[in-house]
Amino acid sequence: MLPTIDKETVLKFDVPGPRYTSYPTAPVWTEDVGADVYREKLTAFGKSDKTLSLYIHIPFCESMCSYCACNVIIRRHEDKYGEEYLRYLFKELDLVREQIGSRKRIRQFHWGGGTPTFLNESQIERLFNKVHDAFDIDYDGEVAIEIDPRTIDKSKIRTLKSLGFNRISMGVQDFDLRVQKAVNRIQSYYVVREYYDFCRALGFGSVNFDLIYGLPYQTVRSFEDTVHDVIAMRPDRVALYSFAYVPWLKKHQNKIDQQNLPDSEHKIDIFLKARERFTLNGYLAIAMDHFALKEDELAKAFLQDRLYRNFMGYTVKPADEYIGLGLTSIGFLENTFIQNEKIIGKYFAALDEGRLPVERGMVLNEDDRIRQYTISGLMCHFRLDKSQFRERFGHAFDDYYAAEQGHLLKCQEEGLLESNNHVIKVTELGKLFIRNICMGFDHYLQQRKVAARFSRTV
Repeated sequence: MLPTIDKETVLKFDVPGPRYTSYPTAPVWTEDVGADVYREKLTAFGKSDKTLSLYIHIPFCESMCSYCACNVIIRRHEDKYGEEYLRYLFKELDLVREQIGSRKRIRQFHWGGGTPTFLNESQIERLFNKVHDAFDIDYDGEVAIEIDPRTIDKSKIRTLKSLGFNRISMGVQDFDLRVQKAVNRIQSYYVVREYYDFCRALGFGSVNFDLIYGLPYQTVRSFEDTVHDVIAMRPDRVALYSFAYVPWLKKHQNKIDQQNLPDSEHKIDIFLKARERFTLNGYLAIAMDHFALKEDELAKAFLQDRLYRNFMGYTVKPADEYIGLGLTSIGFLENTFIQNEKIIGKYFAALDEGRLPVERGMVLNEDDRIRQYTISGLMCHFRLDKSQFRERFGHAFDDYYAAEQGHLLKCQEEGLLESNNHVIKVTELGKLFIRNICMGFDHYLQQRKVAARFSRTV
């Protein structure tokens, strides 16, 4: 049963906090981890029998959506930009493959952006075939790509299907025209419906939608209309993201008049009504902000405690390690986070010098790995088994987290958690404020070692 939320409760928990797509969070990573460390990790990975998830970032978009918090570059739709980028992306791929040494199996393959389909069909084919030649792609696994309904065409979608993509992720955000104008992303329901139906007709195994709540001019009623139209199409999965208003990081967000944003109380009401509509219409609520049809693999993974969270959101983790290619891409390899250069000139310059284009990263120590396990368990499964914790790390949970007992007790008193000698379980209210719970286990946040300003948790 969904909890009743009053304004006092919302205001109590509406504080800045990480989204925990990683732990430790990116602001504490350092430039001490560079190309030399990455080479060592790639070599060690190559000598193991571990499998791989591979992410490729295509940063280009034709226009800037004013809500966007992704790493994008705005370019006119001209082939020369894709050609130049691919030339360097191929250099990076060659360096990575050479350092790994062996032909690894890719169990999960994802293209994101930006807009991956900014590339023309020939460029898409060349990039896909380049990866196919370097790695062993599991075509029975997840082979996914993000598309923009405003700029895609049917010929390009056919090309994606012929190459072996089996999952399409479509950016929708909101169908309300007033909201779309306010965020500079105008796309009608009919355009989305046309391409959704076309993807289904071609036989893509899964079609997913991304929605955002908390945008300017959104109301409970207006967003309920969008959710109604989405449910009518029956996408396999829906990611319902909270708008991260961070104009100090993303200057273009200053174009949004903050007075037009729903306040925290209305924002949580928008989410709760959307959550209710999805769950009443055949979707399972997956952890914090995802929904999946009950027969979908993501729903099954959630019910079987096989869910994982990374920079792409909630996902099934079919592989051991994660490598990112392209500008700003992030990987996690041998207990080490690696992030590529964020400035395209620096990315190109490193590759011109024959160097892996690493900007920063972090090698996790034992405490990092333990807290990563704890935070991931809470974010993904809403529970922690203390006996499994002891078995995995050799520590009693309550002893290891002696300093955090006050936080746990406060979370229980506020109705966010239920706890006994064996299990910690997040309540329905706690699920809405899971980031607040996890913040109490964040060593760097508690030690005030995080300099970044985060988006608000509501």
